[in-house]
Amino acid sequence: MIRFLAKRLGSGLLILFSVVTVVFFLFSFSFPNPESMAVGQRTDQATQEAIKKEFGLDQPLGMQYLLFLNDISPLSFHKNSSSSDLSEKYGKCVKLSFDRLTILIKTPFLRRSFQSRERTDTLIFQSFKGTFILALVSIIFAAFFGILLGVLSGIKANSFADQAIVFVSTLGISVPSFFSAIILAWLFGFVFHHITGLNMTGSWIDIDPFVGEYYQWKNLILPAIALGVRPLSIFTLLTRSSMLETLNKDFIKTAKSKGLTAKQILNKHALPNALNPVITAVSGWFASLLAGAFFVEYIFNWRGLGKLTIEALEMNDLPVVMGAILFIAFLFVVINIIVDILYVKLDPRIKLS
Repeated sequence: MIRFLAKRLGSGLLILFSVVTVVFFLFSFSFPNPESMAVGQRTDQATQEAIKKEFGLDQPLGMQYLLFLNDISPLSFHKNSSSSDLSEKYGKCVKLSFDRLTILIKTPFLRRSFQSRERTDTLIFQSFKGTFILALVSIIFAAFFGILLGVLSGIKANSFADQAIVFVSTLGISVPSFFSAIILAWLFGFVFHHITGLNMTGSWIDIDPFVGEYYQWKNLILPAIALGVRPLSIFTLLTRSSMLETLNKDFIKTAKSKGLTAKQILNKHALPNALNPVITAVSGWFASLLAGAFFVEYIFNWRGLGKLTIEALEMNDLPVVMGAILFIAFLFVVINIIVDILYVKLDPRIKLS
């Protein structure tokens, strides 16, 4: 297990390093004068030079890249002459001082927003709460109904119910999430608002000038359904396919010959074996929903990571955009490692090697 984790962590770090490199140079070549985005085109030259020095933009591109790696790495290296303001820049950290070098153990520093001057990681974590809640409810909705419909379709193969479920699931896969979001918002938030009581837009927290912040959980219903339609359809077809394959296995025939009831065969033998690929897909899709809720959040005006990133793109707030991309890449790596371990635990036939 330790060897497996070491290999997966090593490959994960390599992936993150590749993403960091691509993101840095892509944005560096796409936006050659980011200091003008931070303070505006008409700001005096002295202010722009101060901004360039603050973000290390007065250095050659190679040195900027190394400074960027130094900031986002949990282990960073600094000259002693520049160590006095490190705590102010990075926040809480552990300093290891030597003759000419200071080594910091810290949380990754994604720099500060051009617009608000707040730390990028603070903005990301504040917004990520909304994205996590939306993705979690969406995946629970998709997994519950997807597995339920898939099992029903598998045990009722070639019936009218099976054909109807397959048709609707195929249709659900074909519809993009942003299109589902628009239709659901218009239909249930506008046309039938007097019946459903649901809003076209709104986040999970609203602000009242007298009461302050309060929760609006009904605003979660439509975006969660819109985001969960495609994974629900995929889970349905995957569960159906896995159930059909499992029901034709020899151990199922043996269980039938022993006189076990259909319910016993389904619960004790067919379902546990059929759900292994489905659980893996659920885990992978959860990571995708965390990263792919951008347009759904924007359409429903849901306060989350996607809405934050799109607004940062509109305002050319590069630290926030780059930080969000790196955070999403980190989530994918971590969740994929967890999925690999979970898959091995669920299916003893798979070896860590």
